[in-house]
Amino acid sequence: MDNPIFIIGAVLCLIVVIILALGLGTFAKGGEGSASRSNKLMRLRLIFQAVAVIFIVGAAYFGLGAK
Repeated sequence: MDNPIFIIGAVLCLIVVIILALGLGTFAKGGEGSASRSNKLMRLRLIFQAVAVIFIVGAAYFGLGAK
């Protein structure tokens, strides 16, 4: 648990979940401009999700988390 690779991966995943929740909440709330804001949040989620996947796969491939 004190492995920095694990912590970075977990933080990236948590950021993705938070952005997803914000985007869905904005979309569900409705109102003027909510679709545009929700769309921007979903694009941001996609970027962070790609970064998280690349980081996790890269760490597994290069064995960065191995002791």
